[in-house]
Amino acid sequence: MPDAAEIDAVNTALYLRRPLLITGKPGTGKSTLAYSIAADLQLGPVLHWPITSRTTLRDGLYQYDAIGRLHDANLRSFESESASIDPSIGRYLRLGPLGTSLIPHDMPRVLLIDEIDKSDIDLPGDLLTVFEEGSFDVPELARVAARHPEVRVGTEDDPETGVNVPRGKISCSTFPIVILTSNGERDFPPPFLRRCIRLHMGPPSKEKLTQIVRQRMKLESDDAMAQYQDIIDAFINRRLEGDLATDQLLNAVQLRLSGAWQDATDQSHFLETVLQRLTGPTLG
Repeated sequence: MPDAAEIDAVNTALYLRRPLLITGKPGTGKSTLAYSIAADLQLGPVLHWPITSRTTLRDGLYQYDAIGRLHDANLRSFESESASIDPSIGRYLRLGPLGTSLIPHDMPRVLLIDEIDKSDIDLPGDLLTVFEEGSFDVPELARVAARHPEVRVGTEDDPETGVNVPRGKISCSTFPIVILTSNGERDFPPPFLRRCIRLHMGPPSKEKLTQIVRQRMKLESDDAMAQYQDIIDAFINRRLEGDLATDQLLNAVQLRLSGAWQDATDQSHFLETVLQRLTGPTLG
């Protein structure tokens, strides 16, 4: 559950229609916040775009299977006019997560751009241009707009039915809720930072960890929660000497739930295995 600082940052990003840039070490719950926003506001599935050093802006906007289209064109040349092969360019195009977030929706979509700090140096600036305009062109569709003014293409979460794209241009009617996460592997240029709402997430407190476990395990009573408190305490103690991810705590809780250990000795062995520190000294 988001705390007060996180709620303030999210609301500010919503009011100003700005991307929310969340920084922090791995495992602090940066990506989880996007899913919490989508669930709390009932905005449907999160559009997830993981970033690598090879990711380009077009990867997020759309994919075009030019080779597949050429192959089918060659095949049609050997078929009769009654062949059932669909010549429409739309079947070779599919919107990516960024492109899907910008198609007209009654309610905004949540777009999670994960680990933006791994991107090529130009991607952050390219993203801002798209966000400021709220639209983009698909050149492959624009070239055939005179003959095909509206083409149906697949989307990230609906590749079969898809949406109609008029004259090769997609424009949002409601600005998406954009969550950018960064593990701090690189610095961003000032023009990018000043256009984002920034939130730094530190390691979750004991109270927040308790909330996370209670929510994930659907524990309503304090008595039900009490059986996991020693695992939370062990997690916090181990975290003092090196970073741990919240997912590791949930893994330990899942082990308890499945009955993986029967006594204190077994518990110690399992915790040493599942709570390996991400930084700092190794466990012994």
